[in-house]
Amino acid sequence: MPRLLLTGANGFVGKILTRRLQDVGYQVIALSSSQPLADHGVDEHLVCDIRDADALEQAMAQAKPSHVVHLAAVSHVPTSFKEPLRTWQTNVMGSMNLLEAIRLQAPDAFVLFPSSSEVYGAAFKSGLALDELTPCEPLNPYAASKVAAESAFREYFRQGIKGVIARPFNHIGAQQSPDFVSASFARQIALIEAGQQAPVLKVGNLEATRDFLDVQDVCSAYIELLKLADKPGHPNCVNIASGRSLQIRQVLDLMLSLSSATITVELDPERLRPSDIPVALGNSTRLMQCTGWTPSISLEQTVKELLDYWREKVKHTD
Repeated sequence: MPRLLLTGANGFVGKILTRRLQDVGYQVIALSSSQPLADHGVDEHLVCDIRDADALEQAMAQAKPSHVVHLAAVSHVPTSFKEPLRTWQTNVMGSMNLLEAIRLQAPDAFVLFPSSSEVYGAAFKSGLALDELTPCEPLNPYAASKVAAESAFREYFRQGIKGVIARPFNHIGAQQSPDFVSASFARQIALIEAGQQAPVLKVGNLEATRDFLDVQDVCSAYIELLKLADKPGHPNCVNIASGRSLQIRQVLDLMLSLSSATITVELDPERLRPSDIPVALGNSTRLMQCTGWTPSISLEQTVKELLDYWREKVKHTD
């Protein structure tokens, strides 16, 4: 059974990906900076801060993985503006520490590095569906740190480490933090329905257009990309995108249509992000060609599951 080391295992994607990986035959060794969640269900768990190079090398030696998926990151854009040093230390030096640990303790392992569509930044202003040949023009500390981390991965690939970089576009779904726009909508609607919030939903920029994916579709893409370990000559960087552009307002309207509550929508200046871009759209032809992956989950299903998740969470929160 292949052994897979998963960093950032306690996060939104990490929890979901763990189960998906186990379902297809991986033994998952979760690595996170805190103790595992009670319902995580991983095969093994290692507690380690990826900013600690020595501890990470020891963890790699203990895990002896055949595959690595590196999810651990400061991934919230507003947080990256507030805490740029922690963002760079985690996203760049943490990635460097991981790559060195792989080189020293698991040189034959195949590593998948989920970067982010945020790396394209100002390039989105063209309004086109961007592919992997588009130059990166990051507009925030998170995106800039991901570009730097990608450079580190490319250098280690050049030196012989096997792997691939993925650039997922906006992925949403149940269990996502309300720090992110769609989950914030869902949580507020659930609180309003439960009488725990006034019937006013606070929002940021609803005009922005994004390429939305269900988190399960993104996890499916990650699983397909891990199979490239046995396929020499694969691309070293791929987009994960639906190729479909939707206004954030459309996502909100769909969610509101699933609620019987009467809700007023109100702009909150605190939720407006600096350097927001009007359109973000991706071309994932390269991924489809090398893996056969295509997204399969409708936005309607994703939004319903996200809203139902927050309804249950609010119901069971004192």
